[in-house]
Amino acid sequence: MSVLPRALTSAILLASLVRPAAAQAPDKPQKPPALPATPTAVADTPGEAKDKAKEPEPGKGGLSVPRDDPFPSTYQAPAAPPFAIRNATLLTAAGPVIPNGTILVRDGKIVAVGASVDVPAGTTVIDAGGKFVTPGIIDDHSHLGVYAAPGSDAASDGNEATRPNTAEVWAEHSVWPQDPQFPRNLAGGVTTLQVLPGSANLFGGRSVVLKVVPGRTVQDMKFPGAPYGLKMACGENPKRVYAQRGPSTRMGNVAGYRAAWIEAEQYRRKWDTYLAEKSDKKGSAPDRDLAKETLAEVLRGNILVHNHCYRADEMAQMIDIANEFGYKIRSFHHVVEGYKIADRLAAAGIAASIWADWGGFKMEALDGVKGNAAILQAAGARAIIHSDDASGSQRLNQEAAKAMAAGAALGLPVAPAEAIKWLTLNPAWALGLDDRIGSLEPNKNADLVLWSGDPFSVYTRVDKVWIDGALRFDRAAPDTRWRTDFELGFVPAEAR
Repeated sequence: MSVLPRALTSAILLASLVRPAAAQAPDKPQKPPALPATPTAVADTPGEAKDKAKEPEPGKGGLSVPRDDPFPSTYQAPAAPPFAIRNATLLTAAGPVIPNGTILVRDGKIVAVGASVDVPAGTTVIDAGGKFVTPGIIDDHSHLGVYAAPGSDAASDGNEATRPNTAEVWAEHSVWPQDPQFPRNLAGGVTTLQVLPGSANLFGGRSVVLKVVPGRTVQDMKFPGAPYGLKMACGENPKRVYAQRGPSTRMGNVAGYRAAWIEAEQYRRKWDTYLAEKSDKKGSAPDRDLAKETLAEVLRGNILVHNHCYRADEMAQMIDIANEFGYKIRSFHHVVEGYKIADRLAAAGIAASIWADWGGFKMEALDGVKGNAAILQAAGARAIIHSDDASGSQRLNQEAAKAMAAGAALGLPVAPAEAIKWLTLNPAWALGLDDRIGSLEPNKNADLVLWSGDPFSVYTRVDKVWIDGALRFDRAAPDTRWRTDFELGFVPAEAR
């Protein structure tokens, strides 16, 4: 075949394969027309400048700012008249027991405490008749609201068990304010709670500190200005949850902590440099990462570490890791083997948030002793009785009494003036709030509990509870008790 016929044949074939533009398949977009040339910039007219001035400023969510508080507390203490409690046995948590003492409250604060206090005219006076008054109980390990009652998968929001590091999650975004367990804790004398994520992960996320008061939203319950906590966990829980996904060993856990802290330190440096050099914030900011941001705040000292840990050797390893990366552990939680390293915890200034007598329910809890709190106390460590249990939190005074009895049996008696700190001042310190709550001292918040008798007796009940000087629970007035929306329609028999 000659060249000319071959070329003609190719042209005919090509023409037969190409459809007209109108008949092309709709899923093949046409080439867009060329954009017109960008016009030369001109000055805004007065009207255009005015419109631009109305444009909202971009949100601050693009910046990783230290001590940022994007979800601030909306809690408001109700106005309450001044009052005094007289003829009370005062367990102040700040010194010796004061028999026949008086405490004066005004504007939500404690004004005076002592054996002899001048009470201004017109002040409401409550005669305690020798009953006991203590600071409000503080539970620094609670899951109320994130594991709400009634227990169900729908209300199980405490563990983001999707990967070992979920430092980006915040417990407050899971709290259900209508959890009916809140008023039952208040009736047990609990005035402040730290609600933590669960212990499935190496880094479980941020905690939130709540006042035990009614609120339509979690922010209405949030303790104003309370530092955030970071929940960490070591040992069997992360091993079990991630057995098929990793890390599945304790050495894998430690490698996971270290890798995360290395990344967090790099993140912190980038942002600290940017924030220091770019005071006008007009330059290109580093990428924001919520998980690294939480860990960076720990490294800056703005978030307190609460570390779930049972075994003595693992606590020692966690202290080593903290020293390696320059952060502080505020409190170990559960600490079943705390008695084995009580001196080291005291030297490191790390609190021990423990149960009175739980142990033996899994391998890492096997070596528990009932005298744990008393041994820690004797070594100079800061002991705390916590709950990790919605029912136990209602009876923390009895839990402390059991720990006192175990200590006495070991020949390590703990006086009531010291044991009350396990429930009040020591957990207040663990939450970074000991300058505001935890003891009966002037200028502190008037969070008070009036007990029917010795709070370390199983026969004693809570009579009244005040938070910021406002009466929040009165056993003698059941019709005034807090009932959550969940309980509407249910009226207790004693209130009928």
